[in-house]
Amino acid sequence: MSRYTYLGPAGTFSEAALAPLLKSGDSAQPAANVTAALESVRSGNSDYALVPIENSVEGVVARTLDELAVGDPLMIIGEQVLEVSFVLMAKPGVSLKGIKRIATHPHAEAQCREYIAKNLPHAEIIMTHSTAAGAEAVANSDADGAIAAEVAAQRYGLEVIERNIGDRNGAVTRFVIVSKLGSIPAPTGHDRTSLAIFIAADHSGALLEILTEFAVRGVNLTFIQSRPTGSELGQYHFIVDAEGHIHDERVGDALKALYRICSEVRFLGSYPRADKVQPTSTKGMTDDAFKSAEQWLNQVRDGKRA
Repeated sequence: MSRYTYLGPAGTFSEAALAPLLKSGDSAQPAANVTAALESVRSGNSDYALVPIENSVEGVVARTLDELAVGDPLMIIGEQVLEVSFVLMAKPGVSLKGIKRIATHPHAEAQCREYIAKNLPHAEIIMTHSTAAGAEAVANSDADGAIAAEVAAQRYGLEVIERNIGDRNGAVTRFVIVSKLGSIPAPTGHDRTSLAIFIAADHSGALLEILTEFAVRGVNLTFIQSRPTGSELGQYHFIVDAEGHIHDERVGDALKALYRICSEVRFLGSYPRADKVQPTSTKGMTDDAFKSAEQWLNQVRDGKRA
C-alpha cells in the first residue's frame, strides 16, 4: 500500500495523471499547492508526490523546479505525460446559449481563447484557483459553465457540452513522481537524469563550461532552465534534464566533472522516460566506448600495456 499526494484539488489534471499509477489499497490525497505536496513526502505523511513540472504550451512550473532545488533532498523516480484536453461543461440541461459566465483557471482560459472568442464572445470569465474550482462554481450555481478536465464533470455531476476546445491540439503536461532519497530506479535504456546545478561564481562562460561537460561525452540535454537562487539579484542556478541514467558510464562521468567545477550539484533523479525514447550516441561516445577507455587506462597504469 502506497500513500500518494498530488497537486489538488480533486478533479484536476493532476488527479487524472495519478490515476494510472494507483493500485488496489493505495491512497491519494490532494494538496493545496506544490510546496504542500512535496512537504508531505519530506515529513513522511506520504510515500510519493505527483506534481506538474512542464507544460508544452505554458512552459515550466517554476514552483516545482524551485522546491526540488532547495530544502531536504527529494528524488524523482518516474514521470507521467498527460494530454491536456479541455472540455466545456455545465449543469444538465444547460446549452451553449445559456452560458453567460465561465469559471476556469487562468492557464485554461489562455489555452482556450480562440474557442471562447468564437463561441462565447460575450461571456464573463470568472478566474478560479484551479479548473476543478471552476467546475465546483458551476455546481454551486456561481457560474453557468466551466472549462476543466473531463474528470471534473464526473466529480461535480456536470454534463460535457463540448470536448477538445483547446486552441492547440496535442498539448501535454509532464508530471514527476517524487519520493525521499532511496534506491534509484534501475536503468531501462530510455531514461532521463535531472539535476540542479549551482555554479561556483558568476563569470563569463559559466554556462558554457557546464554544457561542455555534457557535449564532450555525447550526452544530450532535453531540458535546461535557469532559476534565481534567491540569495541576491543576478544569481542563478540551472535545472537540467539529460538523456541517460546515472549508472550509464558517460552520464556518470559528466556528473563527476560537474561536481569538480560547480559549487553544488544536486541529483534530482534518474528515471524512465514516459515516451521511452532512447538516448542517441555517436562513434566513440557510447557507454561501451567509455568502459573500453577506462579498461585501457587501468592496464596502462598497471604497466600491462603501452
